[in-house]
This record gives sequence, C-alpha cells and structure tokens, in this order.
Amino acid sequence: MSLRLLARGVVLAAAYPAALSAQQLTLDQVMSAPFSSDLVAAPKGGAVAWIGVTRGVRNVWVARAPGWEGRQVTSYSDDDGQEIEGLSFSADGRNLVFVRGGASNRGGERPNPALIPGGVDQSVWVASIEGGALRKISEGSSPEVSPTGDTVAFVRGGQIWIARLRGGDESRVEQIAKLRGGPSSLRWSPDGRRLAFTSNRQRHSFIGVWDFGSQSLRYVDPSTDEDGGPVWSPDGNALAFIRTPSTISDLLFVPQRESPIPWSIRVADMNTGRSREVWRARAGAGSVFREIVSVDQLFWSASGDRIAFPWEADGWTHLYSVATTGSGSATAHLLTPGNFEVEYVSASPDGRTLVYNSNENDVDRRHIWSVSIDPTSRPIQLTRGTGIEWNPVMSGTSVLVLRSDARLPGRAAILDAHALRDLAPSLISADFPAAALVEPQVVMLRAADGTPVHAQVFLPHDGASKHPAAVFFHGGSRRQMLLGWHYMYYYANAYAMNQYLASRGYVVLSVNYRSGIGYGMGFREALNYGASGASEYQDVVAAGRYLRGRSDVDARRIGLWGGSYGGFLTAMGLARNSDMFAAGVDIHGVHDWNTEIPNFVPAYDSLRYATESALAYRSSPLAFISGWRSPVLLIHGDDDRNVPFNESVKLAYELRRRGITVEQLIFPDDVHDFLLWRNWVSAYRATDDFFGRKLRGAAAVSATAP
Repeated sequence: MSLRLLARGVVLAAAYPAALSAQQLTLDQVMSAPFSSDLVAAPKGGAVAWIGVTRGVRNVWVARAPGWEGRQVTSYSDDDGQEIEGLSFSADGRNLVFVRGGASNRGGERPNPALIPGGVDQSVWVASIEGGALRKISEGSSPEVSPTGDTVAFVRGGQIWIARLRGGDESRVEQIAKLRGGPSSLRWSPDGRRLAFTSNRQRHSFIGVWDFGSQSLRYVDPSTDEDGGPVWSPDGNALAFIRTPSTISDLLFVPQRESPIPWSIRVADMNTGRSREVWRARAGAGSVFREIVSVDQLFWSASGDRIAFPWEADGWTHLYSVATTGSGSATAHLLTPGNFEVEYVSASPDGRTLVYNSNENDVDRRHIWSVSIDPTSRPIQLTRGTGIEWNPVMSGTSVLVLRSDARLPGRAAILDAHALRDLAPSLISADFPAAALVEPQVVMLRAADGTPVHAQVFLPHDGASKHPAAVFFHGGSRRQMLLGWHYMYYYANAYAMNQYLASRGYVVLSVNYRSGIGYGMGFREALNYGASGASEYQDVVAAGRYLRGRSDVDARRIGLWGGSYGGFLTAMGLARNSDMFAAGVDIHGVHDWNTEIPNFVPAYDSLRYATESALAYRSSPLAFISGWRSPVLLIHGDDDRNVPFNESVKLAYELRRRGITVEQLIFPDDVHDFLLWRNWVSAYRATDDFFGRKLRGAAAVSATAP
C-alpha cells in the first residue's frame, strides 16, 4: 500500500480502557504511566522493536508482521536503575542487540542508584526475537551490527572491538586496533568489509575507516575541523560526512545564530581516500549546523546521486537535498517548506523516502509526514488530529510510530489505511486514570520586551473560586512541552506531575520560555539568553503576571517548580521576585553559570573570559541571593553528570546562612534523569507535600503520603 493511500482519512483513535471513569487521581497512579522509546525497524523480516519502561522496570519489546502484536523479549523485573539503549536488529531481523547499564562518570564510576552491593557494568547483549536466554557479548556500548549479521562492533574503554554473533563464538571479542581519540558513530560499509567511525580529539575530529581485509586504518582528509556523521553510499564506494569548524570559544548557553565559517558536506572516494566538498551552507542563518533526531544526519538516495540533510537556512529546521556531483556552491533543494520544525527523521528500507515528524500547522503537537528525496516531490501528511506522534520508522511499506495524547502516554503503534493501532495496549494497565486527566489548553504570554511565549494551562475541577498556582519550567533549554504526554522520559514524568497538581486544586502553567525549540531559530537562539543575560527571565515574570491576572488564582499563593534549566529559572524567580512567587521546588538547578559551563567544557577559564564570566554570574540566581525570601525545596542526585551536585551544595549554604527556609531531598548515586522510578515518585511526593504546606496551608495532606 502506498504512503499516499495511507495518508487518506487517518483517524487517531484513543482506545481508553473501558474500566476507567472519573476518579480521584493519586500520584502513584499517574506516575505508573508506561513509557515507550527508541522504536527501530528490522532491515528485513517485517519487525520493529522498542524499549518499554513501567514503574522503572525496563524491557525490550518486539512486534512482527503481519499481525503486529507487541510482546516482551526480555524479562527484567526490578526498578534497578539500569538503562537499556543502543537497540538494533541484526541484518536478518532475527536478533536484537542492546546495551544495558549506564556510562561511567569522570571518576570511572557506573551509575548505581539502587546501591547494588556487587556493583554494575555497562554491557552489550543479544536476544533472539523468538525468545530464549539472553547472551552477554561483552562490556561496552554503541553497538553496530554488520550488514552480514554475523558481527557486532562496539566501543569499550575508548577503543573499537568486534564480536561474533553466530557460530557459538560470542565469547571471543577482538580489539581492531589501538586508537587515539574517542570513537563514536560506528558505521559498517554495505559489504561489511570496512568500518567507518568518528575519532573525537580535543578540539577537532577525524573520520576513520578500518579495512578488515588489509587490517589497516586511515583517516579521511584530516583537517583542523570537526568531522562527523559518516554515512556510506549505497554501493559502498563513497562516504559522506559533515564538516563543521573547530570550536575555539569555550562559551556555552549563549545565542549562536551564525558562524563565520559555515558547515559543509563532503564526500570521500573510498578508492583514493580523497574527499571533496559537495555543498556548503551559506553565511547567516543556517551557517551553524542544527541536527535532527536521527541515527544519521545525512541520507543517501537509493540511486546514490543525492544526499538529504537538515538545514535551517530560513530560520526553521528543514530537510533539503543536494546532488552528490555538486560543489560547495551547489544549490540545495528544500523538501519541507513552511514555518515549522522537522524533528525525528528516518529513511524507508529502499532509501527513496524519508518519514519525519513536525509541528506543521499544529505548533504545540507533532504529526507524521513523508517526502521523497527526489527534488520534484512534495510532503504527504500521514497523521493529524489531537494526538502527538514521533519516532516514525518504516518496515517494508508499513509505517510505525510512537504516539501519545493528552490522556494516554507514549506507546508504539502502526499506521494502516484508516487509523493508528497500538501494538501493545496491555502495557497500559486497566486502572490507569486516563479519564481523570485534564486537557491542557494553550495560552499566550507577552513578555515585557514584547516576545510572545506559548504556555499550557491545566485547570482543576474542584470548583473553588480561588486556587493556588504552580508554574512549571522545562529543562534543556532546548525542549518544548506539548499538549499531551511528552516523548522524553523526563518530561513525560513532568507532564504526569502537572496533571497531578491540577487534580490537587492547583492552576498549573507550563511555560515554553524563549531558548526552547519548536518556534524557530530566532526564538531558540534568543538574544541575551542564558549566560549572556538571562533574557528568558522576562518570561518567568510574564507567567507570574498572567496568573495574578486570573480571577481563579490567589495571587499570594503562586509557586514555581522545574528541573535542570527549569531549576535555574525557579531559583531566578525566587531570588529576583520573592514578592511574586511564594515558594519553589528547584530540582538539580543551575545557580552559577560559571560552575555549569566547565561541566561541559573543562577548558573553560573564567579569567580568560573576564567580561563574559562577569555577565554569566550576573545572569545567575546567586547574583540575586540577597533578595531571596521564599522557602525552597532542593532535590538533587549526587552522581549528576549534567548539573554538578555542588550547585545545590553552594545554594543551600548561601540560603541557610541568610536564614532562608531550605528543605532537601538528596538521592545518593542517582544521576540527572533519575534512573529509579521510586526516586521520581519520592521527588514528586516531596514536591506535593512542600507545596501543600507552603501554598495550600498547613492542613494540606498529600493524597499518596504514607
């Protein structure tokens, strides 16, 4: 069946469990929402797989044609904090390879929030989709299965290793060579004879190619730039990659709208090893590379004569294509015109079609589209309605996606001629309180400088004339909250908490402040945002003023909450406007940009950037600590690799010595995106209790308190 026929009359039917009825929402119930992610399609055989998480228990699921009924492949049963990632099929579609366990921190320690006495590791595993015992390949990560299906390459200890998947010799692993730099983006040639990868150096990176026949390594056209994203041509005779200028500045969390040296696409001849530039971004908008959510950033056409890629030349992230015979001045053809963002992208098995999601004509949701790499094609919309769809893949001619809506969380589904059908409806338990959830509504805020800001409001049903209010700020800041369950685990949990707070009588406002995604480059790369002036704080104030102007909100009882970048904005609100915000829950927030930037760029030296570091401090909550009066709850895991735990240590010290009320909830050995479901529940239960005492009154008691 053609994609065009599939696009006709698509109905996004949400089949809620029949047993559900209006009911009192509890935190445990709403936090029991299963989460599905990492949908991948088999190269052959008509199958897809994904990762399902229920109450912290992570497992691999699979569904096969023609019935497309989901079933669990692995049988893990504990909320043990061990992630599953790197999911991929073997070439014949019969086996699945995945990684279990998290990466080490700079001290070489693996995340172990469950405090497992024997410790944990990060290992590559293989499972048959027919069931049976799992096989551990080796410690390692980033597995890539060869096109022949008998070998898997992976990274271990900063080196590339290979292991056999067939022949009963899985225990034998080999290191291909001793390499400098950190390897990533492993990509097999179509015939399985060569392996390309990115070799990450200090301020530059190379494209490496290992030849198994000659047992030799070479680097493709090495330069002082950062090369990455290698993708083989269909015939294996050429290798395309992206070249971006090396990063000289150590500044982060500042707007970057253009680069003095635009990025480019190069194609290397594998017979000669020489590469040539086939396209270069023009100066101005789009000169800074903006990636999509995809395994690859470049897509060869089936004929090998065109390459599709993301570019935001018009200020929006779109798909373009260019001829491989071109030069740096070649004209790229826009495949997805309009004022919207392309996000998740994958290619059809035959390499002719791209399926993607975007917010075209529905800016606070996502829907699925398809487009041919052929420059004469036009996009075809495949889904529409009030749902949210992402992570599209194709298996044969079938389109499969992950989807959610305002009431039901993310799950895998197949698109047929008339509807999206869930592959594993049993993942959502019969007592999940979908009927008790509210439909968030879009509201528009206007900041003091005139910037329009999208937000969603969750309204309670308790009938009170005046409510306490809670303002939520997402993290990132490259994120966007949507009109339904989010496609990221962290924000699916946040959406659940916003629903719960609404059920407890709060007017909840979720703010998509400037520097987030979904509204174009100008909004994302907002002038003076973050460490360059915190201009997004105007959006915090706009949220407070909006709530103060609502007749159903008690202006004396407005609280703030958020994590990471949202914790930063929560702290900014309490430090700068304790007169407006009565309390806040700051979850692993940033409190001094000069402490946060070195976490990602260790070479950052505030003395070298005296002017910029002074501005970064003035853009931080600690610069306004003398004005902080409202009580705060600090929540943080002390193995956080995104925001140093010392950010909370320092803030707690500064507040307590000034006599400000500080409450704490600390999770030993947990990371930024809490790995234990029970820690998420504990964090949100503490938030409910804290807001209950500070915003609802001393008599308030959590509906799920023990």
